[in-house]
Amino acid sequence: MDLFKYRGGQLYCEDAAVADLAARFGTPLYVYSAGTLRRHYGRLAAAFAALRPLICYSVKVCSNIHILRLLAEEGSGFDIVSGGELYRVLAAGGDPGRCCYAGVGKTDDEIRFALNKCIRMFNVESEQELENLARLAAEAGLPDAAGRRACAALRVNPDVDPKTHRYITTGKKETKFGVDLERAERVFRSFAASDGARSVGLQAVHIHIGSQITAVEPYVQAVTKVLGLVRALRAAGLAVTALDIGGGFAADYETGDALDADAFAAALVPLLADAGLEIIMEPGRFIAGNSGVLVTQVQYLKAGGDRQFVIVDTGMHHLVRPALYGSYHHIWPVRPGPQYEPHGRLRGEVFPGTVLVDVVGPVCESADFLGCDRRLPPVRRGDLLAVFSAGAYGMAMASEYNSFPRPAEVLVEGAEARLIRRRGTYEDLIAPERQAGA
Repeated sequence: MDLFKYRGGQLYCEDAAVADLAARFGTPLYVYSAGTLRRHYGRLAAAFAALRPLICYSVKVCSNIHILRLLAEEGSGFDIVSGGELYRVLAAGGDPGRCCYAGVGKTDDEIRFALNKCIRMFNVESEQELENLARLAAEAGLPDAAGRRACAALRVNPDVDPKTHRYITTGKKETKFGVDLERAERVFRSFAASDGARSVGLQAVHIHIGSQITAVEPYVQAVTKVLGLVRALRAAGLAVTALDIGGGFAADYETGDALDADAFAAALVPLLADAGLEIIMEPGRFIAGNSGVLVTQVQYLKAGGDRQFVIVDTGMHHLVRPALYGSYHHIWPVRPGPQYEPHGRLRGEVFPGTVLVDVVGPVCESADFLGCDRRLPPVRRGDLLAVFSAGAYGMAMASEYNSFPRPAEVLVEGAEARLIRRRGTYEDLIAPERQAGA
């Protein structure tokens, strides 16, 4: 599913040797494959082509403006969750008219910014937010002379368990996101009869049941439930013209983890084909997850009791998923030699001569690990390791904790690599404080 491959005992991103990239740009280093991003976007678009969906890439997953620009050129719209993400899309040349804005805590200033840029749709998460959107839209002069209103979808929780980590389960009743299915019809009816309907057209339903979902059935259940809501609303004389089915399709963190786009489409396209709805999708991890690796250098080897530690120059401050979710990322040397060239990314694959280690970072937290109980080929100080499937929720969640600067980012196309974010500096750490007069 991606273009990171071992050849002759060393790792390549497309046609660029990862070791050469580390020598050129330093470590820690995020390396992305442009071909993988295009491939995954294209597979999703092809699988769901019968629905002609608006595919809105989820900016929160990997938000570098160069990657956003690449996806915009492929035809992508954008799922945004903050004013800052909208600003990024605009800086990348993205079309605000192809942006859907979710998020439970939109501020007045963020809403005004999005109204001013004429985004495609607000995905509203509560009744009070809907009322506030209507107030701000009216203040902005909507409806305008042409009768244009702001567009909104109500996020509905279909109470489906996607069987994923509880931190990334978002479609149950007991969640801060959206409104429950029973309340949704009342919200539609009440708003249609209110003054707010003059400035905001509530004509869509939005669902998002979670992330890293590895089965089709939760989507089938959720879509089936929400189509019942759409039928009820239409029977009551309320116009519903669009359905945003969210995102959450899994990425392959371990070989064979995830389904391909065709498997999801085979189940969902027949349900939606005759619904008379514009279909919107919000994929993120599916497109970007396997488009990137985090390259790190071994600093020290250490024994502690009966454990062996490989201490590297990156950690939870640059890739927080293992500490936050207990997530698995495959880790392997960049130049393991032909005898250790892996056949896939399986945690159970064991080579003769490998050593059981914990790969840990420099941060002063016991949770600062990238992988525990991993069998790796013998490594030495100065060797390079690749942390795979780091394209989603990697750099986007990175911090400067312990005053470590952020890594550089590189985008590879064929044999060519270009820097798309320079490495952070010590001065970057304190520049906002200097500007505040500290």
